[in-house]
Amino acid sequence: MSNRPEILRRTLVASTRLFRVEEIALRFSNGIEVVYERLRASDRGAVLIVPVADPDTILLINEYSAGTDSYELGFPKGRIDGEESILDAAQRELREEVGYGARRLEHIRTVTLAPGYFGHTTHIVLAQDLYADRLQGDEPEPIEVIPWSLSNFDELMARSDFTEARSIMALYMARAALLPGDSGIRIE
Repeated sequence: MSNRPEILRRTLVASTRLFRVEEIALRFSNGIEVVYERLRASDRGAVLIVPVADPDTILLINEYSAGTDSYELGFPKGRIDGEESILDAAQRELREEVGYGARRLEHIRTVTLAPGYFGHTTHIVLAQDLYADRLQGDEPEPIEVIPWSLSNFDELMARSDFTEARSIMALYMARAALLPGDSGIRIE
């Protein structure tokens, strides 16, 4: 199944400040025509940063999440603005949300979120060799920064306020990168 379907028509169905709903009419190689709806995302995507304070300590943020109407632990993240590179966006978001810059940034993976109907990509970045460097962001309230020891990995995974799939996946990848020989998942 390597032949992509032919796009017959794209129609913008609804638009908000954050989302665009698009109807897309397709013809598959077997002749069947189908109409799908999808959420269009920005072409640039977003970054999610795993800040590493020391080889055993990561920095999490506790931030209000409107989608679940709750405060959630996770990693700093945000969209890539304008012509920013992935690493420039990661550095900016890290400074805005955590109050640190990083001397070493490594893009470790790009992932999708519900690709069946959402065209969003998130670039996972590991940030090491941190230094204090606060940049004013657009958050409506100060974000709480929580240092977390990787030695307490299971405790973090059991928390009811650590639920975002991208943060969980990034945690596994960071643990594998930081603790060689650990039973974490390493994705190349």
